[in-house]
Amino acid sequence: MDLGASAMPAGRYAPSPSGDLHVGNLRTAVLAWLFARTTDRAFFIRMEDLDRTAVGSDRQQLTDLAALGLDWDPPVIYQSHRLPSYRSVIDGLHEQGRTFECFCTRREIMEAPSAPHAPQGAYPGTCRDLTEAGRAERRKTRPPAIRIRSEVDHFTVDDILHGPYTAMVDDFVIQRNDGTPAYNLAVVVDDAAQGVDQVVRGGDLLSSAPRQAYLATLLGHRPPGYAHVPMVLNDKRIRLSKRDGAVTLTDLAEHGVTAGQVLSHIAQSLWLADDGESVDLPLLAERFRPDTLPKEPWILTGAEWR
Repeated sequence: MDLGASAMPAGRYAPSPSGDLHVGNLRTAVLAWLFARTTDRAFFIRMEDLDRTAVGSDRQQLTDLAALGLDWDPPVIYQSHRLPSYRSVIDGLHEQGRTFECFCTRREIMEAPSAPHAPQGAYPGTCRDLTEAGRAERRKTRPPAIRIRSEVDHFTVDDILHGPYTAMVDDFVIQRNDGTPAYNLAVVVDDAAQGVDQVVRGGDLLSSAPRQAYLATLLGHRPPGYAHVPMVLNDKRIRLSKRDGAVTLTDLAEHGVTAGQVLSHIAQSLWLADDGESVDLPLLAERFRPDTLPKEPWILTGAEWR
């Protein structure tokens, strides 16, 4: 399948098509576009649709991104169309002896004693060294997930905004027990296939970067550079969600707020525009400097739109 990989370096924005994008999602998309376009990179859109999706939300998301002025390099990639590629990578890792079957439930992992200094929920290695007979017995009652057989405890990535960041790497899942490739595998395979060397996304995903970078090295790829940007929070300082009211372009339009006004508010939150100033993406690209971006979350309240 042609992923539209370019000879030039690339950035990307990869939403999950589970509903309309909210302002936090849109702000991250604007930042991903700015990081890519101001460094002469291609910019791709990838739909991460291996989990729950909403019919038509992918088209609405693309419409909303275009309404803000974002452009991207074709084609738009859907992970659900890439299952054979993920399967090939998983099979290759299995042939190299780098995977094992795991029959543990989430509850069992959470309740199991963990290694010293490991956070709660880190995989304790329960199924790592099962015999073939042991695996065969467990398959009778539960299909296995597939985990990577990690050879490191920690891995370090470089983040443009956070600097060197080190986190634990355990034997993480690369295929769920229903046969679906896990996010940590799919994103690494797709980034490598598209030539993505710059990953800009929300700060809540920073802790997953070392696992993904480690997997990239196992697959013979150079990990991308990262920029994990501050989140958008509601007035209770909880991550913004669609439950917070008028936070999507469709809902805001019903209150008389245009896409241009939303972009202006996003720009103001990034210290790229003055209050009330009308802006577009080319102007923001002229002003964009990663080292001047705010480091704290944007607290979004209803007053933003008045």
